[in-house]
Amino acid sequence: MNIKQTVQGDVVVLALAGKIMGGPDHERFLGEIKTLIADGHVDVLLDLSKVTWVNSTGLGILVSGFHTLKKNGGRLKICSVSDRIDNILNVTQLKLVFDTYATCEEALASFNQ
Repeated sequence: MNIKQTVQGDVVVLALAGKIMGGPDHERFLGEIKTLIADGHVDVLLDLSKVTWVNSTGLGILVSGFHTLKKNGGRLKICSVSDRIDNILNVTQLKLVFDTYATCEEALASFNQ
């Protein structure tokens, strides 16, 4: 998994790419989240447009990031999910946990509502 970070106003956009499978991905992703919190950034948008696969451990990583941000007064939202990953989020009922948006623009706008 690769992570590219950009800042859009008060929101940090993390563009993830590749497969989210656990192992080193877990440490990299949570390290990124903890660094953002330490720097005062607690609203995060995950752009999953370039993610090709997420396994159960990968879903656990996303949930862990969600709870870490929430505990620190922040929010984690997801945008640009492929049909394949959208299906995984539906089957696991994680769509009830995560706010998901078709586009990053919609998701960014939702942080201001």
